[in-house]
Amino acid sequence: METHIDLWFAASIVVISLLLSAFFAGAETAFTAASRARMHALEQAGDPRAAIVNRILAIRERFIGAMLIGYNIVAIGASAFTTSVLTALFGKSGVIYATVGMSVLVIVFAEVLPKTLAISKPDKAALLTARPVAFAVAIMGPAAIAIEHLVRLMLKPFGITIGENQSFLSAAEELRGQVALMHREGGVAKAERDMLGGLLDLSNLTVSDVMVHRTKMRAIDADQASEDIVRAVLASPYTRMPLWRGTPENIVGVLHAKDLLRALDAAGGDASGLKVEALALETWFVPGTTALRAQLKAFLTKKTHFALVVDEYGEVMGLVTLEDILEEIVGEIADEHDVTVSGVRPQGDGSVNVDGGVPIRDLNRAMDWKLPDDEATTIAGLVIHEARTIPDQGTAFNFHGFRFQVIRKAKNRITTLRITPLTPTGIQATAQVEAQRGAV
Repeated sequence: METHIDLWFAASIVVISLLLSAFFAGAETAFTAASRARMHALEQAGDPRAAIVNRILAIRERFIGAMLIGYNIVAIGASAFTTSVLTALFGKSGVIYATVGMSVLVIVFAEVLPKTLAISKPDKAALLTARPVAFAVAIMGPAAIAIEHLVRLMLKPFGITIGENQSFLSAAEELRGQVALMHREGGVAKAERDMLGGLLDLSNLTVSDVMVHRTKMRAIDADQASEDIVRAVLASPYTRMPLWRGTPENIVGVLHAKDLLRALDAAGGDASGLKVEALALETWFVPGTTALRAQLKAFLTKKTHFALVVDEYGEVMGLVTLEDILEEIVGEIADEHDVTVSGVRPQGDGSVNVDGGVPIRDLNRAMDWKLPDDEATTIAGLVIHEARTIPDQGTAFNFHGFRFQVIRKAKNRITTLRITPLTPTGIQATAQVEAQRGAV
């Protein structure tokens, strides 16, 4: 009878030890893999368990030390207790039975199983175990602190400093990487990924990267007859038009279509007597090196949506609007009056015909490519930069996993290129875009 009681007692000790080992192993995995952002959001929403999780993660080294201490105490204790019992029952061979049996039980039930469950739903597991973990950290805190200091002293001669939580990536890069990972796993759609990426890029882009180049600007000669100016404004898809006098670079004001129409209505529809230049708004000039984030704030502060971009010599480079900046975040914004000229035409053979003036960022967003835009803004500029020359018509180059062939050229300007993906990723992206356009 006494032997049976001892066996049941021994089995109970082993089971309790395995449960505690599973708890410590699973909790460590759950807290390590839990999303800090989600826990912060839950804490802001008033979840007390999330507040406990965040408080424990703030002392990560102490938490890990406490979990390891607890796990090893119960695991070693269970193994030692089992060995002593089995040795008493089977003699020296009991050591072998205890080693094999406890190894299987610890690996399966105290390691693999709890960690697998915890890693499958780390946030839920962390919330469920928040209070018991907090209690365990409080109980084993002094020992964990002592071990933490001992580890710091042992690592100090090797120049390794822990607890600084330094990252090789900036916060924006970490967020961008997380969004890219979630997109790859299907948790974030491409449009949402592009929108978040565009928002993060505002600090890295300048006004010159998104401006409308002066060669594509629609401007009006202020010396024209008033009737011609009215017709030009009505024919334009834009509500704001730069006025120039003498040369197109000499901008004397910005004419708003609403101001012109109000003046025309006040004149009874007679455009001949209008003084158009008097209706023009003051021109706002901004340097091309201005960061997009700063320019967006400036637009909101001045309550205006239009500015002319100048270089270091004060020469007009182009124009930028609030819509240009917003399109970097949300993609192309088109209305019923916009003239849509994408300049990107996928072909049946997997290649893509692209106008030379298409911005690299727009092409990347449309085709889901990753062509670099550090050294050039347009696709023609990228080809010239890589080729280190202005290539002739028909010339082809291979770089960045694509084949670039010059289809048309006007003087020193590349007007049309054929781009063929050379990598499976590029070919797949092109096929997806073609399928989407075909479905539409």
